[in-house]
Amino acid sequence: MFDVLPAVARAAVAAEIGTIRRIEPVGSGLNSTFAAVLHTDHTAVFVKATPSDHPRIRGHQREAAIAPHTTGIAPRLRWQLDAGGWNLLGFDHLPGRTADLAPGSPDLAALASSLTRLGDLVRPELPLRRIEQRWAGLAGDADLALLAGDHLLHTDLNPNNILISGGRAWLVDWAWPTLGAGWIDPACAALWLIAEGHAPAAAEAWAHELPVWSHATQAGLDTFVAVNVRLWAQIADEDPQPWKLALRDAATQWQTYRQSANVGW
Repeated sequence: MFDVLPAVARAAVAAEIGTIRRIEPVGSGLNSTFAAVLHTDHTAVFVKATPSDHPRIRGHQREAAIAPHTTGIAPRLRWQLDAGGWNLLGFDHLPGRTADLAPGSPDLAALASSLTRLGDLVRPELPLRRIEQRWAGLAGDADLALLAGDHLLHTDLNPNNILISGGRAWLVDWAWPTLGAGWIDPACAALWLIAEGHAPAAAEAWAHELPVWSHATQAGLDTFVAVNVRLWAQIADEDPQPWKLALRDAATQWQTYRQSANVGW
């Protein structure tokens, strides 16, 4: 699969890491055309690449820009290359597996720990979009203002973007870094928990243990859920893949719970 890259790009990578002895394809991930672990005699590097004229290039550029600000939460970015009409990112390779977010999984504690560290990060001085800009049109301005804030957010916490390695949860694939209220990433994770079999009450109880969740309001959370009901309905209607349908159904299930129960903490 390395042959998908032009010879100039392959040579540029080899100049960075040395002679490539083995290529380990990485099947997960939605934001790159090429993704693999490249092994040499002395190191292993996770490389993702996409053509420089592809719409995904913006995600690559955002990920490269945010990398210096996510030390200890995401794998380290070693280098960025532009060669042969392709943009390539080389990260530290962390042996591991994608997260299991099912009820009872020990990965839930590791994810909570990483989200707590993320909540403590200083906001990067980068021109990142704000959550109310990304979700404009999915709720009124007054409701979206309840989601505003200056915390760095990942916002795409599907299990494939959570790497379990060395007993920790590493957040990968930062194609959509955003600024917003610190509790939004725990809420994004809670939505995935519901999709993976948790009851909405249990997902909220998990998120409640994170320090940043104390800043969430009932009105803000209602807005978050309503936005995601609309968002995932649109996404699933346009491309009804099973995982998108699962997120649509999870958001609807969460909204039904909040509307029918006397929720409170």
